Amino acid sequence: MKFDFDVIVIGAGHAGCEAARAAATLGSETLLVTMDMNKIAQMSCNPAVGGIAKGQIVREIDALGGGMGLVTDAATIQFRMLNRSKGPAMWSPRAQADRMAFSAAWRRMLEQTERLYIWQDSATEFVIRNGAVAGVKTAMGACFTAKTVVLTAGTFLNGLMHVGRVQWRGGRISEPASTGLTEQLRSLGVATERMKTGTPVRLDSRTIDFSLCEPQYGDTDGGKFSYLPESHATLPQLPCFTLRTSEETHEILRAGLSESPLYNGQIQSIGPRYCPSIETKIVTFADKTEHHLFLEPEGAETTEYYLNGFSSSLPFEVQMKALQTIPALRNVQIYRPGYAIEYDFFQPMQLLHTLESKIVTGLFMAGQVNGTTGYEEAAGQGLVAGINAHAKAHGAEALTLGRDEAYIGVLIDDLITKGVDEPYRMFTSRAEYRILLRQDDADSRLTPIGHRIGLASDRRLSLLREKEEQIACLTGQLRAKSIRPADANAMLSSIGSAEVKQSVRAADLILRPGVDMSLLRRFIPDVADEYSDEVTEAAEIRLKYAGYIDRERQLAERMGKLDHVTLADKIDYLSVTALSTEARQKLAAQRPQTVGQASRIPGVSPADINVLLLLLGK
Repeated sequence: MKFDFDVIVIGAGHAGCEAARAAATLGSETLLVTMDMNKIAQMSCNPAVGGIAKGQIVREIDALGGGMGLVTDAATIQFRMLNRSKGPAMWSPRAQADRMAFSAAWRRMLEQTERLYIWQDSATEFVIRNGAVAGVKTAMGACFTAKTVVLTAGTFLNGLMHVGRVQWRGGRISEPASTGLTEQLRSLGVATERMKTGTPVRLDSRTIDFSLCEPQYGDTDGGKFSYLPESHATLPQLPCFTLRTSEETHEILRAGLSESPLYNGQIQSIGPRYCPSIETKIVTFADKTEHHLFLEPEGAETTEYYLNGFSSSLPFEVQMKALQTIPALRNVQIYRPGYAIEYDFFQPMQLLHTLESKIVTGLFMAGQVNGTTGYEEAAGQGLVAGINAHAKAHGAEALTLGRDEAYIGVLIDDLITKGVDEPYRMFTSRAEYRILLRQDDADSRLTPIGHRIGLASDRRLSLLREKEEQIACLTGQLRAKSIRPADANAMLSSIGSAEVKQSVRAADLILRPGVDMSLLRRFIPDVADEYSDEVTEAAEIRLKYAGYIDRERQLAERMGKLDHVTLADKIDYLSVTALSTEARQKLAAQRPQTVGQASRIPGVSPADINVLLLLLGK
């Protein structure tokens, strides 16, 4: 039995799984501590991965050599590419997943990872030596030592659940809360706060009248997250369904508001603004006579369905009565009601870009303990925390990702620079370089980085190089291929585009709105048919948006220079009177490491940045 490790990871949620696998794959003797080995990577809320901006994060995780993309593909029961009607910077993959298959696939992956061990127990105390973490003690009395520790406890830290006026302690339905760690960190000077999130009711599909619902099918051509060719969906593909609430539904919900923990003062912590409970919707949008709901299957072999859009902490009797006003749910039976949960988190401004604590050396934090929400945001943080916990344990170079390199970089920079006042969720609007951070080119951006640090395999890099060669070859062929006016005009007139009077290059033709590779294939089958859909799509995007991509890259390079201007640790910001009062206070409190980081702190103006550059003699 081993008791001494390089890295210990607390919690086997989406952040913990990525952190533990990354650290072990990179060469660290790693211990993953989890309360229940049967709940590894549990999908506590909706059984889906990806979505707007979140899908980009999953592709980035895969490109770096992480596990979420591979696991999701193995558990997919429906795949959709969202925002196809918009530009490629907005395209976002999303998959419904079989909840049980997802967890099982993650467990298999962890158990097959060398140097990774699992201990089923609850961590109750950190071992601290000279201000640095040195291990973990558990409820069973075990003591494990380590050079670094990654905390990914999710909603379990002093978790308190609510259904109406009923409260009970727990980190997830039917699972105990974790106590002791928050109190210890607070005693060491780490600031802690409380947040709230919720989850909807779960329904028995045998009691749903699906004939009164509108089916929502996945993409007919399939789809996947991982760039590895062998990764694909193997489970039956299932539809989701949409339905609507009514005024009658809303009246019942309004009548129960006095019993809602959100409105009777029972819950004081802040919940997510962008994913409100059903009771918040009827109050905030009081003029709306209906709200959309989505029935999502929990798996290929279960009757359990997730009612997306009906998050609630109302008494279960009120939830049940409201549901029965919806025609398709007249006779519905529920497996469990929706509930709210309050939990501890730590303001992420107390972290470095590596996700290491500024206060407790060697302690890394990832996931909801940093004030985020979402499986994907947690997994992205977990991957970076695991990589850097390994690096710290072995004196290796740390990994930080820039805002122009990855959505994961935007996520982490936002957290440590701005902090959070509500559960943080990634949106495409949070990234200023969206055209550079597309889901289609995450491997081009990040696989070389993943390979350099030892996480992405040689095979991954070889596949990327082969793909890039094919994209370059196809692009060259499109630039060389000439299409006669008669052929070009037949296509152009079919889409209402102006005709040409002379032969035109295929690469120029594809720049026109409405022209894509599917239209060009009929005229250049000798060029297009030899390449995969992934290669042809990438070539088309790079040709169509070359000007935008180059312009955004130049902007990123100019702004990125500020991230290389280091701020002295001992600057007394409060004494620099040329700075605004707010800037002095924010800079003194957050102690940014670079001018670039300082420029992204709310309240620090461009004029303040000029003062800092003058102060540094730049």
